[in-house]
Amino acid sequence: MNKCLRITAFGDCTVEILDSFVHKLAQKYELEGTASIVDNTHTVITVCGEKAMVDSFIDALHKGTGQWAPDDIEIEPFLKDKDYRGVFRVIK
Repeated sequence: MNKCLRITAFGDCTVEILDSFVHKLAQKYELEGTASIVDNTHTVITVCGEKAMVDSFIDALHKGTGQWAPDDIEIEPFLKDKDYRGVFRVIK
């Protein structure tokens, strides 16, 4: 069963962190979607994929990496409104 979520991660984040951590994490769990930094206070991540893989992605995101861990995360259901073509993209 597939699951789509919109995740808002609060805390300072850079494009390099999105590329090196979030993008690679999404690839590891075979997710599609997008990630973009909205401003200096939060990042919006949209992910779609197998339910278990999305849940694992969220767990890893909560833990963060040595470079970055979000201060807080808000998660909401998301209706897939476009075809991501099986790819996860970082929007710069």
